[in-house]
Amino acid sequence: MSLLDSCRDVLSGWRPADPDQESLRLAYLDHLRARPDGWSRDCPGAHLTASALIKAPETGQVLLVLHRKVGRWLQAGGHLEAGDTSLPGAALREATEETGLSMITIDPVPLRLSRHRVAFCGPGGSDHLDVQFLATVAGRPDPVVSDESDDVRWFDPERIPADDRSVTSLVQAALLR
Repeated sequence: MSLLDSCRDVLSGWRPADPDQESLRLAYLDHLRARPDGWSRDCPGAHLTASALIKAPETGQVLLVLHRKVGRWLQAGGHLEAGDTSLPGAALREATEETGLSMITIDPVPLRLSRHRVAFCGPGGSDHLDVQFLATVAGRPDPVVSDESDDVRWFDPERIPADDRSVTSLVQAALLR
C-alpha cells in the first residue's frame, strides 16, 4: 500500500461526530483526489501533515513541544516523508523524533483535523492539512528536546500554555477518548 493509499484509507474510514470535522475530512479527501502528491510538502499551496498528542494515561498529562519556528506550544508533528508507509506511522515517527520517546503507542484512528496556514512553509506559505492522532506512553518518561523545538514538557490538561484553540480542542478531544 502506498502512502497516498494510506492517507485516503485513514480519512475515508474515519467518521467524526462533529460537522466541522466532517467538512474538513471531505475537503482533505477532495484535495488528495485532485492532487495525488497532496501528502507531500512539495505540493504547492496545501499538503497533509501528521501529528500526535502524547498522553500519559497514568497521570492524565499531555506532552507538548515548544516549536522553534512557530514559537508556541503544540503537539508533536510535521511533514510526511517519502519513506513513510502510513499516515499514523508518519505521526508516530514525528512524535518519536520531536520528543525522543521510543515506547509510544499510536491510535490509528484520527482524533481531529486542523487546517492552518504556515507562512514559512514554501514560497508564499502553505496550508497544512493536519491529521491529528492520539498517542500514549507508559509512565511519564522524560522527553528530549530536538533541533526543531526549544522545549518539551508534560502538562496537566487544565494548565496547558496553549493560546491556540486547535491545541486546546485537541487536548479536550483526547480527554474524551
